[in-house]
Amino acid sequence: MGNHPKSPPSKKWILNAFFMSNPAFVAPGLWRHPRNQNARYNDISYWIELAKLLEGNFHAIFLADVLGPYDVYKGPRNIKPILAGAAQFPVSDPSLPIAAMAAVTKSLSFGLTSSTTYESPYLLARKYATLDHLTNGRIAWNIVTSYLESAARSMGLKEQIEHDERYAIAEEFLEVVYKLLEGSWRDDAVVRDEVKKQYTHPDRVRNIDHEGKYFQVAGPSLVEPSRQRTPFIFQAGASKAGKKFAAKHAEAIFLPGMEFGAVRRTVDELRRLAVEQGRDPRSLKLIAGIHVVLAETDDLAQEKYEEYLSYADLEGSLALFGGWSGTDLSGFADDDDLKFIGPPAMQSMVENWSATIPGSDNIKWTKARVAQELALGGPHARAVGTGKTVADVLESWIRETDIDGFNISYAITPGDFEDHAKYLVPELKKRGVFWDATEAEGRTTRETYLGADFAKDGRLSNDHPGSQYKWPAEK
Repeated sequence: MGNHPKSPPSKKWILNAFFMSNPAFVAPGLWRHPRNQNARYNDISYWIELAKLLEGNFHAIFLADVLGPYDVYKGPRNIKPILAGAAQFPVSDPSLPIAAMAAVTKSLSFGLTSSTTYESPYLLARKYATLDHLTNGRIAWNIVTSYLESAARSMGLKEQIEHDERYAIAEEFLEVVYKLLEGSWRDDAVVRDEVKKQYTHPDRVRNIDHEGKYFQVAGPSLVEPSRQRTPFIFQAGASKAGKKFAAKHAEAIFLPGMEFGAVRRTVDELRRLAVEQGRDPRSLKLIAGIHVVLAETDDLAQEKYEEYLSYADLEGSLALFGGWSGTDLSGFADDDDLKFIGPPAMQSMVENWSATIPGSDNIKWTKARVAQELALGGPHARAVGTGKTVADVLESWIRETDIDGFNISYAITPGDFEDHAKYLVPELKKRGVFWDATEAEGRTTRETYLGADFAKDGRLSNDHPGSQYKWPAEK
């Protein structure tokens, strides 16, 4: 890997459970598996049980979301391929179970995806401030600008807003949220003074009167100050505009990539961009996606992976790829080798797969093969084996790319996360790379992820652009 310094294996790793409020998420068809309870996603007891299982074994549950169906494959506007396998459809509002999950946990954080393209900054600030109160500071916002034409059509647009303009909207959206959550209530505004009969001091709340290109917001925030004020910020932009936005605003970034070299280049670029934005690059936590299958032996884990694969809905996998890439693979013959004649997005993905799969030079990358690789975990790396084997894979990723942790996806729940707790967590603790969750009890998400150096009292660090809007108490 060239002359890059390698991270010490003793660095504490971040582990998030990568989820969606949907029957299958990134494993279309697996809702049928006899041990899978994911189809209970509309039952609040499911989320409560899940939270208890994740507590201590993950830093957070990272809740992905989409606002429209994947309708590119065999399209246009064809939703039939996603229905049988529940390929990220149906999907319900992921925010609503969070309060119930917070009530039965002490250290688990909640990363909630929301779109700056279709939400109102005033209402979204209210939602996150409320959740920050109800979770006692354990809420994070995964900022997305949305990428599905189907979502744009359902939001009243004839076509999706152009990519870079979506990031311009996001930039102003964040400015409004900072003004509301950091600057419309002074830190000591709430006095609860029974003698003076004042809940809130009348001189310590103000309008923000934001007048911008995209938003006009009078304010103030409807919600009194919470522990973090601004929720901990995740972002996952991979484009030039997305990386610049993430380096400026994000505190943790979800990285694409299935191969060491590509991810390492992204890591180096993001840290360089953070410095250009006047931020300490150590204040960014960089997270890669990975699908993990665990068992008592490597052979049993491989058997489990293959058994999961037997339930996969490959049409659903190809439909997801169509949504992610905007490319409809149905126009290619079943026997075409997409490594050579496929669209650029497919050729790039195959090149990444080829770097990680032994003997892949002899593989013919047909639609069926592509669908199989996407079937469990989507376009992310994969680790299959014992706790030791999987820990070795994760350690290689940490060493070679200098990332800080992982979003771990699943095929079935709760089984895959029970395996995580049984096989992987003890191995990581033995290596000294995983947290003691009891020490995190009472901490905010920001404190859990960034530590005292970058999260004093759970608030935005001084080099974060949102900190300029703080309205501190007068001494």
